[in-house]
Amino acid sequence: MSAFFSILRKLQPLIAVLLGLSLGLAVTMLAGEDPFNVLMILGRSAFGSPYDFGMTLFYATPLIFTGLAVAVPFHAGLFNIGAEGQLTMGALAAATVGIMFPSVSWPLAPLLGVLAAFSGGALWGFIPGWLRAKRGSHEVINTIMLNFVAAGLASWVTLYLLKNPDSQNPETSAVGPGYLLRHFEFFGDAPLSTALLLAIAAALAIWVFLFKTVKGFELRAVGQSERAAETGGISAARERILAMALGGGLAGLVGIGEVLGNAGRFKLGFSPEFGFIGIAVALLARNRPIGILLSALLFGALHKGASDLDLETENVTRDLSLILQSLIIVSVTAEGLWDWMRKRNVQPRIGGDV
Repeated sequence: MSAFFSILRKLQPLIAVLLGLSLGLAVTMLAGEDPFNVLMILGRSAFGSPYDFGMTLFYATPLIFTGLAVAVPFHAGLFNIGAEGQLTMGALAAATVGIMFPSVSWPLAPLLGVLAAFSGGALWGFIPGWLRAKRGSHEVINTIMLNFVAAGLASWVTLYLLKNPDSQNPETSAVGPGYLLRHFEFFGDAPLSTALLLAIAAALAIWVFLFKTVKGFELRAVGQSERAAETGGISAARERILAMALGGGLAGLVGIGEVLGNAGRFKLGFSPEFGFIGIAVALLARNRPIGILLSALLFGALHKGASDLDLETENVTRDLSLILQSLIIVSVTAEGLWDWMRKRNVQPRIGGDV
């Protein structure tokens, strides 16, 4: 019996996805829709054509970055709630560099944009990391507050310093043409750029860093036991600052796909809460970089697939994707249930049968 529950626990992410989808589709049945038809609409909208699949990958790209931004600090014992602010600062930094130095040509321009985006996000991650390490301030509170600070700062810069004079929309001027990333022609008009390759490379690099390097071991050691890490000569403060700065930098890279790969400028409100969805992505993947690639693809498919529900159903809207995400998260976080079931079935009963 214990082996059975051990297998179930290993399959928990897959079970969580199936359970979340089943419960979500049951909700559609209560709303008067055919669950099988809703499922077919989701699949067709997400994968039905090269364009649809390209849009799914386009939505998955920022989720890879934000999932990694949550996972890296988590391995150091920290909970990064600030990916939304960090990606905002990264995107704003990339746009600022592209506007201030428009004459820089390819391939130096995209590299400069990547460096700016990473640096902007890393700075916004460093602040709560430093406050946690040096002042004992909880990173959850600090990152939540910095999300609002980032939104206000981005609004001020966009509307008063870098405003596009030819548009009434809250957006900056366009970046130089050398900064724009190339799109994949196979996916038609989908704005899928080489930022996807950067996201995949980042996930592989983080996997190597965390599990194949000494520095990654030290970071994870702090997350497992701060006292044991300190006894072994590892500075918990240093590793926590590094983890938050690295997580922030990864979130900042979301700006590459949006500013350099899609809009060519910074737009206020461009993120449909990618930073918060990244938390779900990391939870489903159990904070494993390779798992985040698959988890981000799933959430990207849900985001894209739900976009057609408004047109093809009468009683269900695109908000179903939020319900499905929530149910999947609830299923993933029920890890304690598996432990309780295992212990209940494995441990001998005291006193025996009467």
